[in-house]
Amino acid sequence: MMVNGESRNRRLFGTDGIRGTANVHPMTVDTAMCLGKAVAYVFQRKNGRHRRILIGKDTRISCYMFENAMAAGICSMGVDVLLVGPMPTPAIAFLTAGMRAEAGVVISASHNPFYDNGIKLFSGDGFKLPDEIEMRIEGLMSANSYEQPTGRDIGKAFRIEDAPGRYIVFLKNTFPRHLTLDGLRIVLDCANGATYRVAPTVFEELGAEVIRTGVEPNGLNINDGCGCLFPQHLRELVLSHQAHLGIAFDGDGDRVIFVDEKGNILNGDHVLAICAHYLKGVGRLKSNTVVATVMSNMGLEVALNAIGCRLLRTQVGDRYVVEAMRQGEYSLGGEQSGHLIFFDYNTTGDGILAALQLLAIIQETGRPLSELAKVLTVFPQVLQNVRIKKRLDINMIPGLDALKQQLNKDLNERGRILIRASGTEPLIRVMVEGEDADKIKEIATTLCEYIEKTCNETTT
Repeated sequence: MMVNGESRNRRLFGTDGIRGTANVHPMTVDTAMCLGKAVAYVFQRKNGRHRRILIGKDTRISCYMFENAMAAGICSMGVDVLLVGPMPTPAIAFLTAGMRAEAGVVISASHNPFYDNGIKLFSGDGFKLPDEIEMRIEGLMSANSYEQPTGRDIGKAFRIEDAPGRYIVFLKNTFPRHLTLDGLRIVLDCANGATYRVAPTVFEELGAEVIRTGVEPNGLNINDGCGCLFPQHLRELVLSHQAHLGIAFDGDGDRVIFVDEKGNILNGDHVLAICAHYLKGVGRLKSNTVVATVMSNMGLEVALNAIGCRLLRTQVGDRYVVEAMRQGEYSLGGEQSGHLIFFDYNTTGDGILAALQLLAIIQETGRPLSELAKVLTVFPQVLQNVRIKKRLDINMIPGLDALKQQLNKDLNERGRILIRASGTEPLIRVMVEGEDADKIKEIATTLCEYIEKTCNETTT
């Protein structure tokens, strides 16, 4: 089943905040200060007390200037700032709600290289801001006309020194109290990013032997050949240290992938299948439903159907997954890329939390990760990008839908075709999956050649 997200006609905000090359529009200090003013205006001073907005960041060199610019803009509008330093994105969601701040700000470009940066926002309940508030903020930024306070009404900035400890305690409390990680050897790759301090502490305090990598950020090495986008290094360490598993996060800690004790790389679909199977068995999978995106492998759907569960699909983006989970009051969802949402504990994808839930299943069942992962048989999948001259709605490509329907028949309902336009680049993304690897490669090639030829003719 597929749920469509609403279209969002905004200039600055994408599905996950504002993002781009640092010091190039829109990711400039001027934008950050203007954004800070607009966000503060929306959550301005009321009832005689200063409102508070929490700011966290990852380890990029550009985070310093954006943190200061955001704080200056917020304070200039009479709102106080709580600075927590480098912390994972899900920690900001948790702390914003837990400290009763009016909003939370994350300065991070997630899995992107160090020279990019971004800003994403959470409301006071720990969820990403709804569309209407983001659109209001954009409107305020365009107007950039405010009545600014003076004197004692100007905001102040406070550094919250115990923020990591608060988040560590929260994470450990999501792990069953009757279990420990004693006896487990874990390789942990923190991508030289926001989890580099918090994650090793959590797993070690629960009893695991932790072999650390990607824990020496220098402002330039975040996601650089490490983390969940580059799992080969993690795989080599797991095998060489004879570890029970490996865990890798992305730069801001909202994504996670795993390597089992045999060196197999496991993505978000594997974790969703394992967790759904276990939670269904103990009666804790709400409505026997898992929420994922159109990119999740068809094998996940087959695995869930086999145990009497349903896969509800959304369009790409963890934001859409969260929206569907809130609407249906579901407890488990995520993306193939490693955004995993356990709604019983947090409001957004949380890599460390997801790892703890998987480790709890390993310890509770006494089964190695490679054995647990057998619940999912992955269908062969081909992903290809077609570069076109300019961004184009796929519905504007003549004859494409008819060709897609024709080729779908060749899959005999044991596969699927997904074609979508990139939201940021002049690319058409083609995904084909099915049981026959040669057949899906042939179908993908046919589609890509048709799209390239037709789009070039259309745009000349």
